[in-house]
Formats: sequence, C-alpha cells, structure tokens
Amino acid sequence: MPETRQILAERFRALHVPGKPLVIFNVWDAGSARAVTAAGARAIGLGSWSVAAAQGYEDGEQLPLAFVHENLRRIVRATELPVSIDFESGYGEVADEVGRNIAGLIEIGAVGCNLEDSLPADGTLREPAEQARRIASARRAAESSGIAFFINARTDVFLREPGDRHDAALLRHALERARAYADAGADGLFLPGLVDPGLIERAVRASPLPVNIMMSANAPSRSTLAELGVARISHGPGPYRAMLRHLEDTARIAFGG
Repeated sequence: MPETRQILAERFRALHVPGKPLVIFNVWDAGSARAVTAAGARAIGLGSWSVAAAQGYEDGEQLPLAFVHENLRRIVRATELPVSIDFESGYGEVADEVGRNIAGLIEIGAVGCNLEDSLPADGTLREPAEQARRIASARRAAESSGIAFFINARTDVFLREPGDRHDAALLRHALERARAYADAGADGLFLPGLVDPGLIERAVRASPLPVNIMMSANAPSRSTLAELGVARISHGPGPYRAMLRHLEDTARIAFGG
C-alpha cells in the first residue's frame, strides 16, 4: 500500500468538519480535474451524471464499469489531491459485488466514494437493511485494503419528493436510514435535494454522520450552509452543465449567431 495513498485518505477524512465545509466542485475527466485543482480545490470529486453525460450516456450505471475505472485512473494520475468517486449504487446486484467493486476503486487510487440507496433502473429506494448490507460490504473491502476509505452514504429520500413536501416526517425517514448506514460503517451522510435551511439544521444536529448538501439554485449559500453546520458541499452536475452552456454560447457567437 503506497504511503501517500493512506496520507491522502486521512487528509480527505479530516476535511469533513461541520461548520467548515469541504467544497467539492465535481469533475468528469482528467482535464476538468486539473482545472479544478489549479483553482484551489482541497479534494476532487467525480460526479456520475457528468461523467456519463460527457460520454453520451444517461446516468444510472449506464456507463460501462471498465470506462469508470479507466476514467478514475486518469483523474488520479492528473492530480495530487485526494479523489472521491460518485459510484452510484455500487455497480453490483448483491452486497458482495459492491465490496469487490469498492476494492477495485481503492486499488486504482480513490480514497472515498458516494454510495446511493436508490435502484439505478427507476430510482426506487432500497430497503434500509439491504442498503446497510451493501455499505457493510464496502466497509469490509476498505478495511482489508488498509486505507481509511471514506464512504459517503447518499440517501435519495428528498430527491424523490418535491420541495414543498419536504417536512419533519421525511427528515425522520432520512435519519432512520442515516443511523442504519452509520452502524454499517458509513462515514458521511449525503442528502441531495434538501434545501430548506430549517430541515438542514435539524439534519445536522440529529445525524450520526457529518452532513453533505448538494448546491443548487434553490440551496442556501455556502456561508449559510457553513453556519448550519454542514460538513461538505457538492456541486453535482452544475459545473458540467455550466461548461456546456458556455461552450454553446461561444460557439453560437463564432458561427455568427
């Protein structure tokens, strides 16, 4: 095990500080990783939606796993920063497959991943116990590697409901999952879709894990999220979409549009 990889893993873990959030400006290839590194990032995070879209695929584990591995390998080589990968549902039908796949990511050089609790095919939520088994398998693989691999447990509870239906009951559901995932070995809790400041604050206070919020047009500002105690802010597909808008706009000008 290269010593530098363990150092990177420990550094990445230490960056998750409630109230001083780690900002992840998600990348999709080696070039974008270099650009974000040069801009002053403290860590690199891949966004599965952006990686898939850049290759002409839909999100939801449609991108071949072999390409996921090769893309990760190129990004790890392109930056000296810790690299975490959005690994969707783990590319495995059963828990043991997830564990084997996590071992593969660690071998390539990743020091963390997101693992979501929805099915790639239709977004249906897995039962908490089933997802906990998948996280536990990932944790065993990480422990076998000797790397302090950071498992960011993503629950899609809030993504499946419109914002006007986000309430205390939905938060309780998310926190029940968070406790099960923490017991299984998760290190962080990712709550994409949650933007209500009051619910975010309650989530931070009650969660057994440091909380990750995804930035969006409706999300609170970075400073507000810090005040609420968030430990990590992800930008998801936002950077890729902004890049495409800029490319289209400049191309339109070049074409005389």
